[in-house]
This record gives sequence, structure tokens and C-alpha cells, in this order.
Amino acid sequence: MQSIQGILEFIDQIFVNLSFWFSSLLANYLPEWAVTFIMMFATVLVLIVFGLASIIWINIFERKILGRIQDRYGPNRFGPWGLLQCVADMVKLLTKEDITPSRADRLIFNLAAVVPIVPTFMILAVLPFGRGMVATDLSIGFLYIVAVGSLGTIGIFMAGWSSNNKYSILGGMRTVAQMVSYEIPMVLSVVGVILLVGSLSMVSIVEAQGQWRLPFIVLQPLAFVLYFTAAIAEVNRSPFDLPEGESEIVAGYHIEYSGIKFAMFLLAEYVNAFSICAIATTVFLGGWQGPILPSWAWFFLKAYALYFLLIWLRGTLPRLRVDQLMNFAWKTLVPLALANLMVTALVAKLVPQHSLVGAIALLAANLVIIVCIVIVKYPRWKQDKREVVLVSRPPTPQMESS
Repeated sequence: MQSIQGILEFIDQIFVNLSFWFSSLLANYLPEWAVTFIMMFATVLVLIVFGLASIIWINIFERKILGRIQDRYGPNRFGPWGLLQCVADMVKLLTKEDITPSRADRLIFNLAAVVPIVPTFMILAVLPFGRGMVATDLSIGFLYIVAVGSLGTIGIFMAGWSSNNKYSILGGMRTVAQMVSYEIPMVLSVVGVILLVGSLSMVSIVEAQGQWRLPFIVLQPLAFVLYFTAAIAEVNRSPFDLPEGESEIVAGYHIEYSGIKFAMFLLAEYVNAFSICAIATTVFLGGWQGPILPSWAWFFLKAYALYFLLIWLRGTLPRLRVDQLMNFAWKTLVPLALANLMVTALVAKLVPQHSLVGAIALLAANLVIIVCIVIVKYPRWKQDKREVVLVSRPPTPQMESS
């Protein structure tokens, strides 16, 4: 029995042990400052390689599932079971001609393709992928994620403005409005969890769920729904992909981009989609915690299960209108997030922490909020079904002449 536990412990800590072995090896030949610099560089390199490799797997995963949802096969020609289709697409994007519009602001136009990439990989630095597997455990981890994640908005707006295209600028303006609106309920939904933990550290949030003996999705189900909904809008995923609505603004902010620049926007979108699932796993699903399997295996199983839900929503729900998108953020998500925050603070103050009574009280408070919002909102939802009115237009000169 002890030998089995030792094997499981070795598998669980294999990546941590490899990092320790590599740093110990370097310490025999190099000064301490050089070892620290090399280990920092190696950590950044591993995160970048992990992000790039994940895109290949996530892209195939998503296209296969969307194909099944839409009653088709999906990629199935290049490579066994179509697994190399993403590689072919990547080669195609990297070798296509890179065109810059003649009237675009060339400096901002080219820089905008790089800006969204940097924050996506910076977020991965504070996510604990397993027990002891975190690049840096910041005491303000979630605040860091919010601050860094908002930088992607600037890059998208730069792309829309610098293209000198009316559809691009419209997509950029939609992005700013959407991200600012949905970032508020997304942050407020996690503040309730932070109140229960008493720390902004992502590692502390995972460990606190072990102390409660329950993941926070059980204690804060409403907060999880609010976070996941707002996070989908933050990364411009369907049904909130208004900034790149092909049927309305012809691909939006990146309409003028081609080749490797368009590939960089695509890379940032997929890494961001995985990041929101990883953050939800850390904050609400217990992170790396789970029986038998290695801690890093539990983390990725939970994160990819959430990503499957993301794909399912994309293949099921239609795109919202702009007015519906903004109304949903300010009239539904923000009030719900504020109500959940106030009730969570009250319950956390009155009941003992890390107890069964506290867990039941938190769950009951969330259910009461959900019931109240349904009672209040349901009559308004029924009345809000607007009829489509067709307005006749005067005939154009071409119609009159014909």
C-alpha cells in the first residue's frame, strides 16, 4: 500500500521534481542569480509552449464537437481522424500574404496584433495547474488576472481604429462597451468567494475549498453561473460574439488582418477561452483537488469539461442583438452579482466558517436569490417579447426605372 502511495505521489509531483532537479543541476555550475534568471526564462518558455500546444488540441476538440452538434463529421481528411487539420491550417495562415491597408495607421495596425497575445500568457503565470505547479503564487493573484486581462481590450480597439474601416471601428467600439459591461459582474461574482477565503491568492482559494470540504460551486452556484456567463462575453465567444458578427459587420475588428496577424488574434481568442475555464476550475471547482488521480490530471479534466460546455453553448445558442447584450449585463447580471455579494457577506458574518451549517446557509441563500429573481423577472420576460415590424421603404430610382 505504501509503495502504491509513493508511486502516486511521484506521478503527482513529477513536474515539480523535474523543476527542482533542473535548478539543482544548474546551481552546481552557475551563480544563484543566473540560476534564478534561467528558471524564470524556462518557466515562461514552458507556459508559451503549453499555450501553443493546447491550441492544436483545443481547436480539433472544438471543431469535432461542433461538427457532431451540426450533424456533420468535422475535420476528417488530413492526418488520422483529421487530427493534423489544425497543423495544415496553421501552415496556411503563416504562409499567406500579410497585407496592410494603404490608409491604415501602420504602426498601431501592426502593434495591435501583438498586444492581445501578451496578457493571455501572463494570466497563465498565476494559475495553479496542480499541487505546487504554479509559476508564481501572488498574494493578489485574482486582482492581477483582472488587471492583466483588461489589456486585451486595448489591443482589439487598436485593431479596429487603426484599420480605417467603418466595420472595424464598429467592432472595436462594441468590444469596449461589451468588455467594460461584463467585467463588472464577472469580478463581483468572484468577490463573494474572496470574502469566504480571505485572500486573493489563487492557491489559497484552492486550499480553502479543501478546508470547506466542498468546492465553491456548491456554496456559490449563482456566482459560478454569473462568472461563467460574463467570462464568455469577456472573450467574445458565442452567443456574445458581437464584436466579430459576420452577419452584421463582416468580421468586425479584424476584418483587415490576414496571415500571421490574423493567426495571432485567433491564438489569443483560444488561449483566453481556456484561461476562463482554468480560472473557473480554480475558483469554483476545487482546482487540483480530487481523489486517486494526480492533482494536475484533476485540474485539466475539470478545465476541459468546462471548455466542452463552452463549445456546447457555441453550437446551440444564437447570437444576441446588441441591445439584448447590454441589457442582459446591466439589468440582470449586475443586480444579481450585487445581491449575491451582499447575502454572502451577511451569511459569512453570521455563521461559523468551514462548517456544515455555514455551507447549508450559503447554498440556501443562493437558492433564495434565484427564486426571488425568477419571481420578479418572469412576468417582465413574458412581456418583453417584441414583435418584428416590417417598415415599407420608398422605391429607389433603379426600381422605378425597371
